[in-house]
Amino acid sequence: MLKSNLAIAIVRSSISELSSMGQFSALAIKDVLSKHYKRVDIVIINQRADLSALVSSRPDLVLLGMEFIPTNPELGIDDLDKIWLADYLESNNIAHTGSSYLAYELGRDKHLAKQRVLSSGLKTAPFMVIKRDQVITKNELSLNFPLFIKPLNRGGGLGIDANSVVTDFNQLLSKTKSIANVHHSDSLIEEYLPGREFSVAILKDDPIDDNNHYSVMPIELIAPLNAHGSRILSSAVKSANTEAAIAVDDEVLKAHVSELALNVFQALGASDYGRIDIRLDRFNVAHFLEVNLIPSLISGYGSFPKACVLNIGMNYEAMMLRIVKLGLAHNLLAIAEPIHQTILNIIPAPAQ
Repeated sequence: MLKSNLAIAIVRSSISELSSMGQFSALAIKDVLSKHYKRVDIVIINQRADLSALVSSRPDLVLLGMEFIPTNPELGIDDLDKIWLADYLESNNIAHTGSSYLAYELGRDKHLAKQRVLSSGLKTAPFMVIKRDQVITKNELSLNFPLFIKPLNRGGGLGIDANSVVTDFNQLLSKTKSIANVHHSDSLIEEYLPGREFSVAILKDDPIDDNNHYSVMPIELIAPLNAHGSRILSSAVKSANTEAAIAVDDEVLKAHVSELALNVFQALGASDYGRIDIRLDRFNVAHFLEVNLIPSLISGYGSFPKACVLNIGMNYEAMMLRIVKLGLAHNLLAIAEPIHQTILNIIPAPAQ
């Protein structure tokens, strides 16, 4: 097989709270991309100097496995003056996968994402935020029990467990205190949606399609019953990969869930690929839960690769090459059309 000379940098952090991609995932991606590209490296970004070194190396594409680094390392994820990698790379004319930093910023804060969804006329459960140092009274609670509680800005199911569904005020106080103490995060409180849960993978079809046609690929996720009789996609369930992922065969339901997912994706300003999580209420109306614009990309693990297989038969290799192709085209089109067209012509397109 003739390999491309394009250099690809797979970027992640060894600081767990900064990285959306683990080492195992990075190695798996490197393994499949190395079949098609001569230069594929995993680059660790923990601080500004690492980011400067990455830019100096001038890769043809950065495959993002993280969103930002803090300006002040001591503040970590709570630093308000973040350096968003997508923005930094674009300002240095370096192509990257995925969305703009504005979409990542919205996706990182579940409260902001839900506000944007609501302002776009789309469905999401009623919600409020309780700050980590806030003392709330019953009179200040405007939502109806049962409620679902999770950290405001943590991903991967962190802080979600059997105690995330609460049925009274004391349980609410206990769970928000736990999130503040363990995860150092504010809490997002939302009215619990008792219906079925779906994860929707969204992947642009053609890198040079100005009409932005996307494959919208929902799957139903069924978590095992926990000690309280609820099916919750907790951190433990996600890590163990014990949730069932099944195709959505009901065409009416599939269309309903897919329409909301794509509308949310566009409302958040996302591009190229991402995952939208959705749950039904007791009337089977779909509601937005949250967005992940750097979803897990491990073969057989995580809902994004599973959705590609179950919906359009796209295997892991084809999926990764599509994401690479989209990143190159999306970012380089504005830089130089001849270069852009040359890159599109030499990127391999394996059979699905």
